[in-house]
Amino acid sequence: MILVTGATGNAGGALVRTLAGAGEPVRALVRREVDLPADLHLGDLNDPESVAGALGGVRGVFLLSGYDRMDETLAAVSRAGVEHVVLLSASAAEAADLGNPISKYHVESEALVRESGVPWTILRPRTFMSNTLRWADQIRAGNVVRDTFPGVAVATVDPLDIAAVAAASLLEKGRHDGQVYGLTGPEALRPADRVRILGAALGRELRFEGLTDAEAREQLLAGMPEAYAEVFLGFFARGELDESVVLPTVEQVTGRPPRTFEEWAAASTEAFRQS
Repeated sequence: MILVTGATGNAGGALVRTLAGAGEPVRALVRREVDLPADLHLGDLNDPESVAGALGGVRGVFLLSGYDRMDETLAAVSRAGVEHVVLLSASAAEAADLGNPISKYHVESEALVRESGVPWTILRPRTFMSNTLRWADQIRAGNVVRDTFPGVAVATVDPLDIAAVAAASLLEKGRHDGQVYGLTGPEALRPADRVRILGAALGRELRFEGLTDAEAREQLLAGMPEAYAEVFLGFFARGELDESVVLPTVEQVTGRPPRTFEEWAAASTEAFRQS
């Protein structure tokens, strides 16, 4: 049995479906009843006792970074005899300034996993292709997408590839112990490139308009605390984090190339279609 936390998220949901499709028994830690091909266990990663209650018969755990009392959660994982933990971290753990709050919680989470005594694998994906879904309202309303950081190319990764690497790490006993895997797609694309590709998948001509850094700050502040907004401005406006480098990891682990943004866009068109 594999326990997947964050099972309603993009990576966790993809992992549940990947494991279930391979015939592997899956338990999903969820906060509410949802439709997933898994044994559902109601709980919360901020509550180690609720996670402990989901560990019966579990041999592998997919864990997210940055939750409260993570040391207690990992102690429960160890006591339950879990054989392997896969931590979903992020490229922010590689940033030059590890004092910012996003890098800090990823680095601290990674350290706790390393110290847990349970064999581990750490995944550091670059920006998810599914983050493009934030453009859905603009695309349904018209043909112009306005967004931040127009000059920044990112080797975005499909959550299905994150799930494939996580599944291999959990199921191939011993092969991935102690590995830190940076995960990317096959090419680095700027926002305008992704808009063009998405337009082709939709059969529409879409246009991208980049926000200035001042406009980007305003948009970020509307959706998150100032400290987090400043981190993203540092990462992408000031170039403190480079997610443009294409890495071979997905193919090395899974034996196949990572999925392209074209493939993701073709599979995701319904989210962007005008009603």
